[in-house]
Amino acid sequence: MRVLTLNLWQEQGPWAERLDLVAERLPSLDADVICLQEVRHVPGRVPNQAETLAAKLGYACAFEPAQPWGGGDEGLAILSRHPIVERRCCDLPRPPHRERRICLGAAIACPEALTWVFTTHLTFRLEDGAIREQQVRAVDTFVRSRGDAAQTVAVLAGDFNATPEADEMRYLRGLTSIEGERTYYQDAFALCNPGVEKATWAKENPYTAQLGWLAPGRRLDYVFVTPERANGAGRILGSQVVLDAPDARGVWCSDHYGVLADLQVNPSRT
Repeated sequence: MRVLTLNLWQEQGPWAERLDLVAERLPSLDADVICLQEVRHVPGRVPNQAETLAAKLGYACAFEPAQPWGGGDEGLAILSRHPIVERRCCDLPRPPHRERRICLGAAIACPEALTWVFTTHLTFRLEDGAIREQQVRAVDTFVRSRGDAAQTVAVLAGDFNATPEADEMRYLRGLTSIEGERTYYQDAFALCNPGVEKATWAKENPYTAQLGWLAPGRRLDYVFVTPERANGAGRILGSQVVLDAPDARGVWCSDHYGVLADLQVNPSRT
C-alpha cells in the first residue's frame, strides 16, 4: 500500500490553482490511499475539495466535517482507490471554546488484507503541547479500538503540529510515557531516512509566511504504522517528502508538504 498525507491549507492563497496543481501531481505519486487535512466545503463557493480530487482520480472518498467555517465546513478526508467498507470518527480532547479536533478512520478493502487507515489534525499552537498529549492518547485509543486490532496493521497519518522530539510525538514513537501509558508506532520517514530531518512546514515555502509567528523549518506531517509483525505485515518499504516544489508560475500545492510511504500490509509470501 502506498499512503500519502497532505494538509490542503483550505481556501488560503490561490486555492483553486493550488487544488488544480495537487490534482495534476497526484497521479504520478500513485498513492493507494490519500489522507487530507484542512479540507474545505463552502456551498456555492468552494466545492468539497476532497470530493473534487476523488472524482478526478476515480477514488472513493470519506469526508468528515470537524468544524463550521466561512458558511461551510472544514474537516478531514480519506481517499482510496480501493473500496471504503466502513468509517468511524472520534472527537479529540480540547479546552472549552477551542476549535474541534477529530480523528477519522476508514476500513480499506485492499487486495488480500482489509486495512484501517486513520487521519487526524492536532491543535496547532506552539504552547499547546499538553493538549496534544491528551489528543495523541485519544487517537491511540481510537486506533486500537478497531475490531481486529490484534490481527491487522493500521496506518495513522496527518498533520500533528509537533516535531519528532516533542513529547506527544515521542509517545507515539514509543519513546516516552504519558500518564503512565505507552504505545508504539513506526515513523515511516524516520525509519527510511535515518539521521535526516526534512521539514514539511518549510521557510522556503512562501505560504508559511502567513503564519510567520509559528516557527518554520519543522516536520509536522507523518505517516505512522502499527508495529511490524513476525509475518512481515506492517513493514515500511520506503518514505519521502513530496509535493515540495512550486510550478512554473510559483504556485505551491499547500503551505505544507506531503509525506509518502510504501508499506506491506499483507503477510510476506517469502
